[in-house]
Amino acid sequence: MPGTSVTIRFLSPALLLLTGITLGACSGGDFGRARDDFRNDDMHRWMGAEATSSVALKPSQFQLTDGERQLRDLAYPLIEPPHSRPAWRTVFGDFQPVASPWRQAVIFDRTAYGRALIDEPHRSHSSRYSQLIDDLRDDITRFELFYASAIPVLELDRKRNATLAHITELSPRERADATARMQENALIVQWVQQCLERRVSSYRWGLERLVLQAPDGMAAEADRLISELAAQTANPPVTPQPVVERPLTTRG
Repeated sequence: MPGTSVTIRFLSPALLLLTGITLGACSGGDFGRARDDFRNDDMHRWMGAEATSSVALKPSQFQLTDGERQLRDLAYPLIEPPHSRPAWRTVFGDFQPVASPWRQAVIFDRTAYGRALIDEPHRSHSSRYSQLIDDLRDDITRFELFYASAIPVLELDRKRNATLAHITELSPRERADATARMQENALIVQWVQQCLERRVSSYRWGLERLVLQAPDGMAAEADRLISELAAQTANPPVTPQPVVERPLTTRG
């Protein structure tokens, strides 16, 4: 049974979804609207199949519940590396699925964020610090939103698993799909956890280079926020049972 914490404030499902979509910067069309060819309820369903296939498991054929769909929508802004596209303010304008961290070919470059932050044109070094601080604050907010969604999903999965032995005439296919969906949900939470650890590492490298090149009093606030995100990441309010015993690392 996953352990939970009461540190996350209560948020209604509607507010969770609205804020998650806003923070995900789901734009790309005219005047910041998402392009119609990318806007659909299950646009992040692929995450479950990507996670399971990367560890040689089959995805579930069950439809997503509202909670499972929200979990994936809130996970996406955290699994995509920050500023990983040239036009990073228009996320779904060039939407691309992201490879699971369990794929051995994926190499984590902790310097990518900092180099982009320093190389992108800015009016001053202060604006670079401001960008870093804004990114950190956004991730701290996303952390709370994501885990507020993950807690009930994993709790319902625990109950679903407990009822499998009591469901009458349960077919092998139904059992397999139920098990696969629980694996998908657990892997997505682990995926986000891994990406949060990587973000903390990337932010630290970026701040160190900013301080090296242009010391500024704003560095103290950035350092405080990095420490806050690192503390949250090290102590998530819910931790699913590992689906595979294949350790993930942030080295790179």
